Order: sequence, then C-alpha cells, then structure tokens
Amino acid sequence: MTARGRATRTGWLAYAAALLAVAAAGLLAWWWLRTPAFAVAVRADRNVLVITIDTLRGDALGSYGGRAATPHLDGLAAHGARFGFAHAHAVLTLPSHASILTGRYPYEHGIRDNSGFRVRSGETTLASRLKALDFATGAFVSAYPLDQRYGLNAGFGTYDDRVSEVGKTTELVVPERRADETVTSALDWIGRQNGKWFAWVHVFDPHAPYKAPPDWQAKYPSDAYAAEVAWTDFALGPLLDRLPQLSRPTLVVVTADHGEGLGEHGEMTHGIFAYESTLHVPLVLAEIGPGLPERRGVTITSPARHVDIVPTVLDAVGAPAAGDLPGASLVDVIARGDGNDRPSYFESMMPMLARGWAPLRGVLVAREKYIDLPIPELYDLAADKGELQNVAAVRADRSPVLQRVLQGFNVAPPNRPAEETAGTRERLRALGYTGGSPAPARDKYTEQDDPKRLIDLDQMLHRARERFQAGHAADAVTLYQQVIARRPDTADAYRNMAFVLWQAGRPGQAIATLEAALKNGVTQRDIQVKLGTYLAEVGAAAKAVPLLETLPQDDTEVLNALGIAYAHSGRPAEAMRLFRRALEFDATSGLAHQNIGTLHLRAGDVKAAETSLREALRIDPTLSGALTTLGVVLVKTGRGPEAVEAWTRAVELEPTEFDALYNLTIELLAEGRIDEARKFGDRYLTSAPPALYASDLAHVRKLLGR
Repeated sequence: MTARGRATRTGWLAYAAALLAVAAAGLLAWWWLRTPAFAVAVRADRNVLVITIDTLRGDALGSYGGRAATPHLDGLAAHGARFGFAHAHAVLTLPSHASILTGRYPYEHGIRDNSGFRVRSGETTLASRLKALDFATGAFVSAYPLDQRYGLNAGFGTYDDRVSEVGKTTELVVPERRADETVTSALDWIGRQNGKWFAWVHVFDPHAPYKAPPDWQAKYPSDAYAAEVAWTDFALGPLLDRLPQLSRPTLVVVTADHGEGLGEHGEMTHGIFAYESTLHVPLVLAEIGPGLPERRGVTITSPARHVDIVPTVLDAVGAPAAGDLPGASLVDVIARGDGNDRPSYFESMMPMLARGWAPLRGVLVAREKYIDLPIPELYDLAADKGELQNVAAVRADRSPVLQRVLQGFNVAPPNRPAEETAGTRERLRALGYTGGSPAPARDKYTEQDDPKRLIDLDQMLHRARERFQAGHAADAVTLYQQVIARRPDTADAYRNMAFVLWQAGRPGQAIATLEAALKNGVTQRDIQVKLGTYLAEVGAAAKAVPLLETLPQDDTEVLNALGIAYAHSGRPAEAMRLFRRALEFDATSGLAHQNIGTLHLRAGDVKAAETSLREALRIDPTLSGALTTLGVVLVKTGRGPEAVEAWTRAVELEPTEFDALYNLTIELLAEGRIDEARKFGDRYLTSAPPALYASDLAHVRKLLGR
C-alpha cells in the first residue's frame, strides 16, 4: 500500500506538470496570435539610430544562432524584424560604410579600399538627407578608417572620431576606441538634443586582434572572437536602454559592415574573399519608445542589401523616395513578412589595389552566388551554406546567366587611389625611384593571380604581424621578404616590413625597402608618404621634399608628412601653411596641432606652443609626441615637475618615445632624483637605436657612468 501510494502521488505530479506545460504552450500561442507582428509605422517625428558593428559575422549574434550571449541585440530582434539573408557589397570598413550611408554601390560612391580614397565632395549621405528634414545629426565612430578625413562626415553636425592617429603598432593594427567609450560619447550627445535626431554609432571591438576586457575573455576562454561579440552587446546596452526614456520613438537599425573569415576558406580575417563568412551580415530593425504597443518579432528570409538601408529610413520618416538610388525600401517587406528577390553586387578590390591580385566581383541572385575570378565560382547557398562545392563547371547553364546579371552592374576597373599623373611619374623617375610606370589594372588576369591561389601569402602577412607584436621583428622581416620574393607587387609587404625595420632601429634598411618598392613600380601613395617621412627623420629632408611634393596635397597624411619635411629643411612658414591646411581637411587632427605646436616651440613662442599642444591632447590624449613636446615647454617655463609627469605619461603610452626617455633622464638628474633617472636612462640606453640617437646615447652613458 505504501509503495502504491507513492506511485500514485508521483503520477499525479507528472500529470500536473503536463497540464502546466500544455497551459504554458497555450498561453504562448495565445500571446503569439493576439500580439501583432512588428511593422514600421511611417512617422516624421521620430529619432533614427543606426548602429554598425565592425566585423560582425552574419551568424554571430544569439538570435542568428551564434555562440556569444547577446541579450540586448537579441531583444531588438525578438520585437523587431530580423533579416536572415542580408549582405554587404564590400568586405572592408570604409567602402562598406560608404554604401550603408550613401545607399550606393562601391563603383557609384567610388570608395574601393580603406586608404587612398575619399568620398567625393557633394556626395549625398543619409545624414545630409535627414539634416534637410530638420534632424540633428551626430556620428560616433570607433576606428581610424572612418576618420572624417575620408569624407563620411558629410551632413553630420557632430562627427566624433576621437581615435588615436599614431602609435607603435599603428601600421599593423588599426587604431580604435572601445565600444563603451563611443557609447558614452553618443549618449552625451543624445542627452543634449531637444528635437528629433539621427545618430550613427559605430563600434569596432569584434575586429582583430580579439582582446575583449578580461571579464569577457574569462567567459569565453577558447573563443576570443565570441568574447568580443558578447562584450560589444554589453557595451551597447546603456545606449539601447536609454531609448525608452526619450520623448519620441526611435527607429533602430543594426547591421555590420562585413563579417570575419575565422580561417574559413583559408582567410584569417577579411578583405580578400567574399564568401558568406565575410559578406553575409546581420540586419535588424526595431522601434523603441514611450507608449508603443508590444510587437512580436518577425524573421524575413528574403534578400536584403546594404543599399536598401537609406531608402528604408527615408520611407520610415515619411520622406520622398530617392529615385537615384539602386536600393529599395524594406518597410513593405517587413509588413508582408516576405519580399521579392533583390539581386546584389559585391566586390573585393583591396587585393588588386595593394597586391596586384585579380579583382573580385560577384552577384547574388536568389540563393545563387556567382564570383567572377580567373577561376570562376558558383554556389547554391540553399544547399551549400558553407560554399564548399563550386558548381561553376557542372552548372554550365547557370554561370553565363549570372555573368550577364553581373555585367548589368558597372564592372569597369576602379581608379587607383591617388592615381599618379604622367607628370608625377616623370618626377619620380627623375628622383631615381621608378623603373617604369606603375602597373595599371590589367585587361586579363590568370589563374596565378586568383586570390584562391595566393591566400597563403595573406596568411604569411598575418603571421608576420603576429611575430612582430610578439617581439620577434626578425621573423616578421623574413616573412615579408618571402612574400615579396613571390609577388614583388605586394605593396603592404614593403610598407609593413619598412615599419618593422624602423621600429627595430634599422632606419637605413627601412628606407631601402621603400625605395626598392618604388623602383619595382609599387608607387602607392602610402609608400611615398612613409618613405618621405623616414627620410626627413634621418636628416635627408632634401630628398624627402621633392618626393612628397609629387603627391596631391589633398590628404592630411601627405600634408603632415610634407610639412615635417619642410620643417626639417628650414622652411617653417611653408610647414605651418601645410599643417593649417591639414586642419581644413580634418579639424580633429591632433597630429596637425602637435606639429603646429612644435613649430611654435622652435620659433621660441612657448605660449603658442603650449596652446597648440594642449589642443592636440584635448583631441587625442594618447598622443605621446604631443606630451613629449609639451614637457619641453613646461621645463622652459619653470614647471619641471609637470614636465616629468608629461614625459612619464608619454613613455607609458609609447615605450619607444625615446625623446621622452632622454628628457626624463636629464631632468631627473637635475632634480637630484638619481635612482629614477637611472631607471629611465637605462631604458633609453637599451632601446634607443644608435643609428638615430648616437650622440645622445653617448651623453647619457657619460652622465650615468655606464
């Protein structure tokens, strides 16, 4: 009897649990049926928030099946519209963002790579369109490729791009600021707006190298990328949590500029291929605000494109459609829950522009993907999401059809960045740098130029960067040399190898590397700028000036480099003119203010020097060079202890700020702080390259008795 009673009670408990489960399912079904599906209501009096998350794969968020916990962004999808088949048109930060903000394909807006291109003057952006409709406009970006010098600030009343311009690894790692810092700046701006506004918030954290805050690394010890994604979601939380407190609703659009290879198809990061790992992006639309009814989320599997974002936002705020744009609004697609096919163009031009590889172009039609390369590729994404089976050869009936679709877009070769005129080439030859004209875009590329045949070189370039960052400069140089031996037209191999050699205290070899690039016909602007800068730094300004003068003076890097060369040549007035012109292109260039401060100091005007240097540090507190020069001003004006603080901060930020180390040694000795002086002096003696600091090294050895 006792056993039977226990069994009976257990049976009733199971029965009750089953009843509760059925009831819960019924309540969920009732909620689902009674709760309207999300739709975008057209209203003029609303805010618009576009969030772009750099390097976020289309499968990274939790709502897309990703490994990372992303509750804030998943919450948007749960009550908004989640597009499961959205795509970018480029696989690099600047070209892709140009498409997002202009609503145009790369061949229309003209930005084909992260450097050497600028949005053309007069280009209409989403910001300029909304500003004309009385929206306040603000942008808050987290990485150097979106610096306003590249022209994406058009239409923005505020463009916050406070990201460091220089640093020990700037050549190899993109300068960035953390997502929480960018969000704080955006929230401050939003809090000061009384009327409707449009804000673009860009966060960069999922980009390599993957270094989430320690707490987040601990949560994902074996998946650094997922840690960055989860951290980014957390950092965006305060921004999204603020929106319900505002006086008007906010339309939120979340997407990525591109994804990340993570080793798929041999691509460690992005920028080479256009497989789904880097081309497929998340796209979520939602609305947050006071008094809005609850909505259940919708998942849309029909195609969406970056060029559809601008038309969608314009439609949502009741603005007239922009008839000159290739995209179409997604508002009706969201309302119906489905839409028609939207063929989409995509490209990857960096390998051609920087390395001489074959250009990559392609088209998406329904679930078919065609990639136009010397070895053509065709994938059926419905059956082969991983793009493991290239069916171009076996589907001979489809490849020509898709190729004709691709020809409907503009497939002309892109202009070269800062393309040299014939006069420029002649001046370079006169300087002894080129053996001929720079290699133009070819009419035909062979299978040997196909990125699939060359991806191992990209892997070598990544390994070289990792070896340098791990303190093994010699290994990095060897890898760069191997890349150049196979492909002598690989511009970034020359540039990065020169940087590594310079940091290793081998300026002569760094200069020789860049000169070899020019003589081999690799004449990209970045090569010339870096060579001119190095020549000026070693006292060869007479060679640097004519080289830099061959470049168009419409870029802040060129203007700062030529200004420095003029300063070293004893032409301060011309240098000042160029530094001030650099500020006309980019008012937030802390480096230009630093250079102006240095000129004032050399002229003996310490008051003007301090003003310029403090402005540089207000814009970018991490400018170690500005701190070093400010320390000199402070010593000259009797503020030695403050100078020591400035120099100490400089070497904390940049361990190779050798002038600061030297100055600390001298000043601390003068103040009688012998032990501290020896600490910094010994660092100087063991790290400063003799090729650049021979006399100062001898002086410090004498003072320290070494």
